[in-house]
Amino acid sequence: MVRADGVEIERKYDVDESAPLPPLGVLPGVESLAPPEPQSLDATYFDTEDLALAAQRITLRRRTGGDDAGWHLKLPLADGARKEVHEPLGRDAKRVPDALLDLVRVHVRDRPVVPIARLRNQRTVHRLVGPDNTVLADFADDRVKAEVLLPEPAESSWREWELELVSGPEDLLEAADTLLAASGRYPAALPSKLARALGSQFPAGPAQPAVPKRKGAAADVLLGYAAHQLRALKTHDPGVRQDEPDAVHQLRVAARRLRSVLASSRKLVEPETVEHLREELQWLAGAVGEARDTEVMRERLAQMVAEEPPELVMGPVAQAINENLGARYHAARLEGLEALGSQRYFDLVSKLEAFLSEPPLTDRAAAPAAAATAALVDADLKKLRSAVAAAEAASADARDAALHEVRKKAKRLRYSAEAAVVLHGKRAARLSKRAEAIQDILGALQDSVVTRQFLRELGAHGNRSGANGFTFGRLHAKEEQRAKDAEAAFTKAWKHFKAKPLPR
Repeated sequence: MVRADGVEIERKYDVDESAPLPPLGVLPGVESLAPPEPQSLDATYFDTEDLALAAQRITLRRRTGGDDAGWHLKLPLADGARKEVHEPLGRDAKRVPDALLDLVRVHVRDRPVVPIARLRNQRTVHRLVGPDNTVLADFADDRVKAEVLLPEPAESSWREWELELVSGPEDLLEAADTLLAASGRYPAALPSKLARALGSQFPAGPAQPAVPKRKGAAADVLLGYAAHQLRALKTHDPGVRQDEPDAVHQLRVAARRLRSVLASSRKLVEPETVEHLREELQWLAGAVGEARDTEVMRERLAQMVAEEPPELVMGPVAQAINENLGARYHAARLEGLEALGSQRYFDLVSKLEAFLSEPPLTDRAAAPAAAATAALVDADLKKLRSAVAAAEAASADARDAALHEVRKKAKRLRYSAEAAVVLHGKRAARLSKRAEAIQDILGALQDSVVTRQFLRELGAHGNRSGANGFTFGRLHAKEEQRAKDAEAAFTKAWKHFKAKPLPR
């Protein structure tokens, strides 16, 4: 089991060998300094030979010495913070624990992870103590000797200071910046010790797409939006593997946004590439999302059963639902994890990266961005209106399927308008929100369709085994009413749906 130790928030400072320690006791909230604690640290850093992790600002190391010896994985978060995940040292110093390796698979994929550097550090820790003997932060005075193993051997040494929050507020870091700046010492230019050790070999971060401009190329909007969604997919990949709340939802949304914007922008990109990527993104969203859909249904039905009058719950209804959907959930979760560990998934991520670095654009991709994105959004708006007209003309038997098509068209409009916000501002944002409202309403209807099918199956199985299907019938009837309410809400929302084409 992976143990997540929390979030690392720290500052590093470049200093020379003779620099005196700053007067840490004057920092706000600090009442005393604990006696200095010397530590001898020895860390081996791991990465692919082409430094795939370093390029993403991810650190993977095995360190001995100090009070947190073991394997450390540091994943970047917003605002410079990093999530730390630890594993015990183990016996094999060169074998990365599978639990940690799994969390960086989306970056390393099927490439081997090997030692790339060794850093030995003579550290002196000064603990900053606040009220009630609470440790606010650790100030480390580090003298580092680094040996780079890959890509090219090199050696270096330096001194640096590191201030890491323990229980203190982030304002403490700002105060430290001000205190040290007064003596000419500023936060380090490089993000980590590994970066300093690698020097010129430290890879640049991922290439950033061009900032879209109204008269720039239409492709810039597509590529910028797609790059953002691919980053989101990679960010939430570890959370899915660790079963973190909402991670599956966020990864699936990123995949769906990618798939949708590729469909809306298909005229800008070579068709064969678009269709292949969309097919693979659909597979991914389905593979990882089934478990979440099952869990949502289980929670909803459990609530519905709990709200029933006890005398109308005939038989072990809650148990039957929980056991059936529980088994489905575990099977679906295993399927999702297998998908994330598959070569097919690795190939998809690689193809998305290749798509962004060398996009197979058509001549239309060079069209002025504002006009082109407005036209793409307008096309999606027309498709939504056509789907609504088809649903209104559909027979009762075909109504649910027709409204499901409306939901899909609303989702596509939502995401294409969302991508256009960068150029069309509030007008595109409002259109995206209105499309999202339609999508959400019809999402409740589609959930009811799926839930009713499950209740029919469970009720029929109960009847065949001699159990009482009465309560399943009641739940089914409530889901029918839920669907009618959702359809009525859609009719009302569509009546007031105001959407003008974006200006070209």
